Amino acid sequence: MVIGAVMCTLRGMARIMKAWRLTGALGLVAGLMAVRMQAVEDVTFTPNLRYELDYTTGIFWKVGGGATPLSYTLLPQIITLKIPPIHEWPWAGGTLVMRSRFSLLLEPILHGPEDYFAGLVAAGELEWRDPTQRFTAFFASGGGFGWLDSKGYQIRGAQGQDFNLTWLIHSGVRYRLNEQWQTSLGLYFQHISNKGLNKVNPGLNALGPTLSLSRLF
Repeated sequence: MVIGAVMCTLRGMARIMKAWRLTGALGLVAGLMAVRMQAVEDVTFTPNLRYELDYTTGIFWKVGGGATPLSYTLLPQIITLKIPPIHEWPWAGGTLVMRSRFSLLLEPILHGPEDYFAGLVAAGELEWRDPTQRFTAFFASGGGFGWLDSKGYQIRGAQGQDFNLTWLIHSGVRYRLNEQWQTSLGLYFQHISNKGLNKVNPGLNALGPTLSLSRLF
């Protein structure tokens, strides 16, 4: 029942968002991230050994060959929990950190035969933090599973079944605003397919920019 409610909500979101121009959607993305917070200048922050709750939004477009020939545009909404570092080393004047992250994916499909993709993924993340702990460069990779409202038996090139596997690569930079908040800009690659569980399996490769706001606790 819970999954059904989520799917109905995503279908509604997709119908609304398909009625918008992409410029309007991008304006909403910018507005969501225009939260005014006072940053502390010339401060060395304490090392981040805490949990982190992250909200990410962005826009992905279908890329590359070897997948569906149809055009897709997704508007991902991603909620991520990051755990404290598993291990860290001094490197290049800063600190190299390894940690794990777990994400809920809610992705209305603005353009494409399906209306949504919803899933769960886990990933490892490698970070380099500068000595002040203000700037961070990161690289993450992982995978998981999810559901979409497949249309492969009605539309050639669409996905063949509702249950799918997914994997991701996400890289970018973060800027720490104060002891509790930070923001980031990244590039996200996502692959979705049923890995041959269904004879209809065109798959989807998507790539696009992301913007995030994180709360440390």
